[in-house]
Amino acid sequence: MAAQIASASIFLIMFLFVIWDKFERHLVTLLAGGSTLVLVFGVCMRNPEAAIRVLNLRQIFTAEFWYHSGEAAAASGINWATIIFIAGMMIMVEGLAEAGFFSWLCMTIAKLVRFQPVRVLIAFMIVSAVLSMFIDSITVILFLAAVTVELGKVLRFNPVPVILAEIFCANLGGSATMCGDPPNIIIGTSLGYSFGDFLMNTGVIAGVSLIFVVLYFYLCFRGELKGGNGTAAAGALMSAQHGPEFVITDRKNFLKGCGIFVLAVLMLVTHSVTGLTVAAIGVIIGLLSLIAAGRNGLKLLQRVDYKTLLFFVGLFIVVGGLEETGTLELLAALIERISGGNSMVIIVIIIWLSGLASAFVDNIPFAATMIPVIRSLAALQGVDLSVLAWSLAIGTDIGGSATPIGASANVVGTSVAAREGYPISWGKYCLYMVPASLIVLGISTSMVWIRYF
Repeated sequence: MAAQIASASIFLIMFLFVIWDKFERHLVTLLAGGSTLVLVFGVCMRNPEAAIRVLNLRQIFTAEFWYHSGEAAAASGINWATIIFIAGMMIMVEGLAEAGFFSWLCMTIAKLVRFQPVRVLIAFMIVSAVLSMFIDSITVILFLAAVTVELGKVLRFNPVPVILAEIFCANLGGSATMCGDPPNIIIGTSLGYSFGDFLMNTGVIAGVSLIFVVLYFYLCFRGELKGGNGTAAAGALMSAQHGPEFVITDRKNFLKGCGIFVLAVLMLVTHSVTGLTVAAIGVIIGLLSLIAAGRNGLKLLQRVDYKTLLFFVGLFIVVGGLEETGTLELLAALIERISGGNSMVIIVIIIWLSGLASAFVDNIPFAATMIPVIRSLAALQGVDLSVLAWSLAIGTDIGGSATPIGASANVVGTSVAAREGYPISWGKYCLYMVPASLIVLGISTSMVWIRYF
């Protein structure tokens, strides 16, 4: 009992400090993780073996961690596969950015739609969703928002509506695949689901939802964007001074980066067949990116977001403490009682609880916390674990779009806009994003019911 109280208290305090956002997130989770190891496992449980299980270092040195017919899922503790995969993808993305890939892609698309603001809105929504299926949504929004602001200045339209739509579509596209959003990476590697599993389940839901989302934002913003004074002359000027051919900083590295990106996609799509785990893919892609960068390899390593990786380490330790003490089993039992054992009600609770919670707290720690809960629910109620996993993924990814603090992509997108002189208030953000989130959560609930029950 003392261990459960201690682990829950540490978790709640950590969550409050993460929401408060006055201290760097990685420091908060690392301190909470250290407290879990000392107070929960050392003082309360006096069980060093539990601490060893949560640190989970043994897993890295097993063959199954690198090569297996499915993902080697850890029972609890630090999910090193997630951390290694994200690190490898970060290196690849930094290489692509250094070569001008993202600016080139955005300018190419803008030129194809003849620099018309409404067409830019629709095209960039689709680009945001598709890119976020394979690349971290934070990176996608960072570059898309910057290019959108630049286009807005030249074509004389307000970039805020486009940035809002891009943010939502980045989170929606991220829900479609295992590598699209951090919550999905955690769910996939923890429960043993492949890229293809996500694509055929959450990917279908995201694809249908995207049609409604594009229509929704088009109806919301077409009047405002048509008011822009973008002209053929302005478009020609943009193409001449900032066209696709001018933003590629290093053509040789650009081609290498594109090749590595295609290889990463192919390995992710086929990893359930080849047996390569996402950890192995992350290492391969990271090493190839460093080799391709040559002398700039050290620069890529320096640009990796190590704070995010450390944030994951601390978070996994805290959640591992909740699982080792049986605290999360109590939450699963509570959901079971509320649902009365009805599988369809459990699905509704998972989707909407995840959506509501992720609107106000970071969806990454919430997803990590809920994985042991849905595993317990599947064991208690006999509900298909995969259905619960898809529900959790959709709920956390989409619910995180509803407020400016719900997901990292939201924070990045609004920050870029504010830095360029286009601040987005909570009121304006929620006015458009909350209805969009409710629409997609409703579509998701209906599709899960229809498809799996």
